[in-house]
Amino acid sequence: MTLFATPWTPDTFEMALLAAAVFGLLGIALLALGFKVFEWITPKLHIEEELGKGNVAVGIMIGAVILGISLIVLRAIGG
Repeated sequence: MTLFATPWTPDTFEMALLAAAVFGLLGIALLALGFKVFEWITPKLHIEEELGKGNVAVGIMIGAVILGISLIVLRAIGG
């Protein structure tokens, strides 16, 4: 019994394109889900309203949150 699974590699170019599309869509869906969870745990922060006022700090924070979630999704999907 091995501790880690063997990595999957596509056999053909078409399978590689399909895998890239599927994993790309999965990554985008997980990123959107992570952002919705962030909005859910911060109910007093009205992001669209604050960005409309020109609040740069909220914009920087949202950018950092998206990058952080993206790194987590990258490690979850990419291994």
